Amino acid sequence: MNTIGEAPRIDAYQTEGLILDRLDALRIHYEHYTHHPVHTIDECLDLPYAEEDVTFCKNILLCNRQQTQFYLYVTVPKKPFRTADVSKLLGVSRLSFAPDDALPRLLQLYSGSLTPLALWLNPDSGIQLVLDREIRQPGRIAFHPAVNTATVIFQQEDFFSQVVPALPGEPVFLDVPWPVMSAGV
Repeated sequence: MNTIGEAPRIDAYQTEGLILDRLDALRIHYEHYTHHPVHTIDECLDLPYAEEDVTFCKNILLCNRQQTQFYLYVTVPKKPFRTADVSKLLGVSRLSFAPDDALPRLLQLYSGSLTPLALWLNPDSGIQLVLDREIRQPGRIAFHPAVNTATVIFQQEDFFSQVVPALPGEPVFLDVPWPVMSAGV
């Protein structure tokens, strides 16, 4: 049992199993691949099944200044992230990256394994799922199943019609603009 202030003990094998069991129980078709640990979106894009029709998503845990509201922001891999853009669209001032202890505390995850599927691990976490509309593209979509040593790939339609409605809470869809890059001076 954990003492107060101690980080929760995480069994990555168990969290992955819970995610896969949930997908199976919901009869959602997916492809499952195991691989070496990947820690960045660029490493994900180098995996052998990162084919042109697969959208690997970048997942970012954000919070408000008081750390009382948390947001799981999901976007396309190469889109630069600006907290100001997401903050404005959500109507939340001063969004920032969640502190390091938030991921294990709220979702029982290690860094590098964040995924919307992990919302099943703690449906009462209060984390708001925020999806950049741009992730919805033709083909397939990929996420870690709560570990960074595996990837599950869904047909886009299956993800949006079966997985997203089965996640806790109502997702927010945003049209997040690409930042305008100014020319160097």
